[in-house]
Amino acid sequence: MLDKLRKEFGRLVAVNDLSVEVEDKSLVSFLGPSGCGKTTTLRMIAGLIRPTSGSIYFNDTLVNELKPQERKVGLVFQDYAIFPTMNAFGNIAFGLKVRGIPKNEIRSRVMEIAELLHIKDILEVTPGRMTQSELQRVAVARTLITNPSVLLLDEPLSNLDAAFRVRMRAELKRLQREIAQTVIYVTHDQIEAMSMSDKIAVMNYGILHQYDTPYEIYNRPKTRFVAGFIGSPPMNFIEGTFLEDNGGFLDIGVSRINVSKYANTIRKESSSPEVTVGARPEDIRVFHKEESKDSIEVNVEAYEPMGDEAVVDVSVGGTLVRITTPTTFSATPGEKKYVEFDTDKIHIIDRKTEKVIV
Repeated sequence: MLDKLRKEFGRLVAVNDLSVEVEDKSLVSFLGPSGCGKTTTLRMIAGLIRPTSGSIYFNDTLVNELKPQERKVGLVFQDYAIFPTMNAFGNIAFGLKVRGIPKNEIRSRVMEIAELLHIKDILEVTPGRMTQSELQRVAVARTLITNPSVLLLDEPLSNLDAAFRVRMRAELKRLQREIAQTVIYVTHDQIEAMSMSDKIAVMNYGILHQYDTPYEIYNRPKTRFVAGFIGSPPMNFIEGTFLEDNGGFLDIGVSRINVSKYANTIRKESSSPEVTVGARPEDIRVFHKEESKDSIEVNVEAYEPMGDEAVVDVSVGGTLVRITTPTTFSATPGEKKYVEFDTDKIHIIDRKTEKVIV
């Protein structure tokens, strides 16, 4: 558990009073852009740097003053840090050798972990002849063989090509479940975090914006940052003004969106009538003709076929809005089309605080 963890580098606050509870045997990702504080957090957990303030607990034990080796954590870096002169067996066995474990036990444990990670056939191979996937597996095996209390992974897939990343995401999640290992995973890749994690801590500029399940983070973001960072294509944002007319509308300039079902919440939670409408590309429908009184006329800016779906870029009152549609829907730049927002799925954000109201 991290309790009000803080790290300052001079005037820079890298991690700002972070509190997160990681459940035993779960996989938790720290997600955010470069400089958000996720790797600094990982290094504080590992004991590589000292926090300015706050507490780090392993179960009920305060570990702030413990050295890295006393915390019994396993750490795998982005570059894997494999010993180039040792073969896979030597690399994996290294941690046990320095602990003085008998040779017979070392061999038994190396074979066991190698079988689990499907690398028994490369135990005699040196790193210079290994693929990136094999290097990654050896690095993980070398760490897991020491039975760490928590496995810390710092961008471990960033050096792999796209196809291998997909494969290794599945392998790491399978392994974590199979051995019931507590894992803290640092990444800037939302797909990695969303596909692998039990919970995700979304950070920006050292601040925790949301700590929740992937489902909640995608469907119920708590801040504009989370809403915009998660999702591909990202969420659309349109500035609007809440009006009390006829139960409640959002005036977005070129049209109005009926939000009467959210009116009471907007009145109570918003600091002013000035709000932002957030809508994911899949929650906006686009039509060739006006379908209802809620249809908004738009101008097509671009049409991008993407295989099984297409992305239509339209201008809504000067704001570029991206919409995903089946490839059966065609559009040409310059054409007039009509869009409708799924008001059951839109988000309404306080423009001043950037907190999601609905």
